[in-house]
Amino acid sequence: MSALLEVRDLQVSFRSEGREIRAVRGVSWRVDAGETLALVGESGSGKSVSALSVLGLLPYPRAWHPGGSIRFEGEEILGAPDAVLRHLRGGPIGVIFQEPLTSLNPLHRVDRQIGETLRIHQGLTGARARRRILELLDLVQLPDPVRQIRSFPHELSGGQRQRVMIAMALANNPRLLIADEPTTALDVTVQAEILQLIRDLQRRFNMAVLLISHDLNVVRHMADRIAVMRDGELLEAAPAETLFHSPGHPYTRELIEAEPAGRPVPVPGGQGPVLTADAVKVHFPVRGGFLRRVQSYVKAVDGVDLALAPGQTIGVVGESGSGKTTLAQAVLRLLAAQGRVVFDGRDISRLKPKALRPLRKGMQMVFQDPYGSLSPRLSVAQIVAEGLEVHAPGMGEAERHRLIGQALAEVGLPEAVMNRYPHELSGGQRQRVALARALVLKPKLIVLDEPTSALDRSVQARMVALLRELQARHRLAYLFISHDLKVVRALAHHIIVMKDGQVVESGDADRVFERPEHPYTQRLLAAALSPA
Repeated sequence: MSALLEVRDLQVSFRSEGREIRAVRGVSWRVDAGETLALVGESGSGKSVSALSVLGLLPYPRAWHPGGSIRFEGEEILGAPDAVLRHLRGGPIGVIFQEPLTSLNPLHRVDRQIGETLRIHQGLTGARARRRILELLDLVQLPDPVRQIRSFPHELSGGQRQRVMIAMALANNPRLLIADEPTTALDVTVQAEILQLIRDLQRRFNMAVLLISHDLNVVRHMADRIAVMRDGELLEAAPAETLFHSPGHPYTRELIEAEPAGRPVPVPGGQGPVLTADAVKVHFPVRGGFLRRVQSYVKAVDGVDLALAPGQTIGVVGESGSGKTTLAQAVLRLLAAQGRVVFDGRDISRLKPKALRPLRKGMQMVFQDPYGSLSPRLSVAQIVAEGLEVHAPGMGEAERHRLIGQALAEVGLPEAVMNRYPHELSGGQRQRVALARALVLKPKLIVLDEPTSALDRSVQARMVALLRELQARHRLAYLFISHDLKVVRALAHHIIVMKDGQVVESGDADRVFERPEHPYTQRLLAAALSPA
């Protein structure tokens, strides 16, 4: 039987600073009708580059194919004319990207985004297009599609945006769906829903799926066959159960075993809390009517208390929209909030920005997406030096260089990366740079907002070990926000479970994981243990 998609001896090269970098080195794999093939491997292994090559989405002329073949339904499409590729994109081949917020046009409403692909491939406009859009939104189980059809992407939750992306990918009845990390940025309960949705739609339409993922738990539940890549090469390919039970390559075994493990380092005693929050509230006004008067409030955070000691990690978990990140921004005074916040013995609740500024070097934040939070125009040295320029403007160049090198060394990066730029680093390296930028100021508190969600499992495990090591060395207090409960368990001493802006359960991490009391916590843990 001929394959729906067949890749033979694919090679991909990039040009960087006058050098040729071979990103993919002669890989071959196939996807048959109705099956799911998963490409797995660490960041930089070449899996996404291989998938993007199928539809000619690489950044030409900086990237090119020295050799290889890609055949879809028996026809060669590698190097095909733009007209052929435009027909395939969003038509016979649909694509779901990792981060829908950056893939969807922020200026267009949902109906226009889906309607565009219907107009291009089927010529549908007006009432016919609207009916089809509502059918698609109903198909992907988007709540209240009649209302959501007029929403902008920023008005939707992460799971809702991903459902819109799936609706766009399915709009023209594709025979192949390319899903590139489709659930990475989603919490475990929404992740389970999206994966189940993809599987149900696959069975319904006999659709083939090319799944790119670093999460082997997802892959195990979704894939019929798995191809393992590393450094641009295909190491092995096998049926999913065979590969998980009897991996043939040592790297595959390493990948399967690379789960965040261990327990957090003991909390040193003898000191009061570095951060306390009492009855913190963040209510956003909802305005309406001709005069835009306040009609109600969205209670993003509604009366949350916490106390964080030096050397302790509090894990904050919950679904998207539960208030986790809003809480973190409130305690850092990045958002206006009600309630009392005390940092390092000082009430910062009502401090003016000028009075608060000297305290900011003691409380730092590391964000989920290191590529988005690092300026692409600055070198690594300039990025790490940003805080020093603000908080120590009179520091000499030699001392600044020494502190930058020291911070990079602490996160395991060589001094040689100082002159490199974010796009020249892997995902794990970029996250280490973000951590170095926080550490260079010698803070007492670091808020970690989903710092490992975009990283593959092996890099996650190394990042968790690094965070534990730094915490033990510097008695750092972490407020750790994550939807990955395995990472939370490896780092957190105390857990706060949030839903709809409120704390539904709070307690010692072992107790919460082993004996959850609230039904919502029980559902959250069940979804984490069985994502599909």
